[in-house]
Amino acid sequence: MELVIVTGLSGSGKSKVVDALEDIGFFCVDNIPPKLILKFAELCSQSAQAMDRVAIVVDARSREMFSTFSESLAELTARGYTYKILYIEAEDSVILKRYKETRRRHPLLDGECDSTEEALKSERELLRFARENADYILDTSLSSTAQLKEKIADLFLSDTSQKLLVSVMSFGFKYGLPAEADLVFDVRCLPNPFYIAELRDRTGLEKSVRDYVFQQPQTGGLVTRLLDLIDYLLPLYREEGKTQLTIAVGCTGGQHRSVALAEHLYRHLEEAGARVICTHRDIHRRQQ
Repeated sequence: MELVIVTGLSGSGKSKVVDALEDIGFFCVDNIPPKLILKFAELCSQSAQAMDRVAIVVDARSREMFSTFSESLAELTARGYTYKILYIEAEDSVILKRYKETRRRHPLLDGECDSTEEALKSERELLRFARENADYILDTSLSSTAQLKEKIADLFLSDTSQKLLVSVMSFGFKYGLPAEADLVFDVRCLPNPFYIAELRDRTGLEKSVRDYVFQQPQTGGLVTRLLDLIDYLLPLYREEGKTQLTIAVGCTGGQHRSVALAEHLYRHLEEAGARVICTHRDIHRRQQ
């Protein structure tokens, strides 16, 4: 199991780091008391559901419990667990500005400290051990969200081309456009298997329907141009820092043509080494 312990200053952008880790396949849990790190690692390693990439956030919100952080790390090592510490920080002026803009309270502002400046100074001292033992230190003072995602991908993906998750989905226009779609392709221009009696109740997952769709002369030209466009666009989206792209392929009912072409696109991207999944939103709507 790859275990990443995320810690650092409040207001430095840990939540955005967690979002970026989730985007590249980590199971993330926020605000775990240090004493529970070992127990959580054991639960993850024993889980029936594979959890091979896990990130947990441990920070000043634990307050006095954070003093046990070093002991908890020693317990992890003694039990044979390996881990990396990712420490997130930013310049004091940047953090103070963020607190002012969001109007949130620093977690140490509860009587221990009289001002955010004092709380920040106290927090730096509290987290000194974590920073000194960190494997990675990220300063987010001048980083945009896209740049931060890029840094996380560079650190934790051996193949940075895998930072972009492509979701290919089929759908039926009669049931509405998918709200999550980034790119929508309309394949209603192709001959419809619905009007072939023996294919009407079948789907694009079945060979008979796929054969019908891909034997049509119009399909070859459309597929060639579609794949060329997608192959051109994906590197551009990766460079821009996008971590998830949804490509929706639609026909009238979402049962025949769109399913067959979505599956074809999925296999093409998979063979090209992309991180890709495929779903069919409306494939069983008619039967229901």
